[in-house]
Amino acid sequence: MCGIMGYVGRQDAAPIIIDGLRRLEYRGYDSAGVAIHDGTALSVTKAEGKLSRLVAVLDEAPLAGTFGIGHTRWATHGVPSDRNAHPHTDPGGEIVVVHNGIIENFLALKEALAADGAEFASDTDTEVLAHLIAHEYDGDLLEAVRRAVGRAQGAYALVAMAKAEPGRIVAVRMISPLVVGIGKGEMFLASDVTAILHHTRDIVVVDNGEMVDLTPEGWHIETLDGRPVHRDTLEITWDAAQAERGGYPHFMLKE
Repeated sequence: MCGIMGYVGRQDAAPIIIDGLRRLEYRGYDSAGVAIHDGTALSVTKAEGKLSRLVAVLDEAPLAGTFGIGHTRWATHGVPSDRNAHPHTDPGGEIVVVHNGIIENFLALKEALAADGAEFASDTDTEVLAHLIAHEYDGDLLEAVRRAVGRAQGAYALVAMAKAEPGRIVAVRMISPLVVGIGKGEMFLASDVTAILHHTRDIVVVDNGEMVDLTPEGWHIETLDGRPVHRDTLEITWDAAQAERGGYPHFMLKE
């Protein structure tokens, strides 16, 4: 019951991401965080507790940039804490990741990476994904994520950015939902349409086993084996309250 929000465009990313995460609070969470790319560097801020605590930290030390991802976490691997909150990076800060779901073979992956000298700062399976993508990275984030996903077993959704590729977000759906929101010169990504409906009503649903590549100029979806996917956009006609419940009378029934 975690929440994902991403943005690439021309606007200040952090407020848009925080707004999206607020609209996902009904899902429950114990920590939250954001990663923002300013065109040169990746910066991460995260905090245990309510979103208001993260906002307070950001008020003290704002993150500037027009590309970013954010997450609200419900602890699975690793207790609720600042260090276990998403987003997670590799030690060099070259790759940043958020994810929903569980990586079933993360211990085996962690042991293999540790045998190669990797050191971990958290107890999460998500950090293992950041290390794994960084290990596979050779300048193309899409291909690095593809190779990493080929080794990571489980039901999850993964979203990643690379320091060397500003203005690009790559995500993959392995059962856990993802939706793309289409704007003018900007793109949104979320685990639920409610997070982006106040910005755009034009969406694309990412299906299971698909990867999505986002830049401010547009979106591209392909299968895990590299076949392009052609998909029509959908126009959401529900109002915000209807969208938040997805047609169900209560959030619990929706979940």
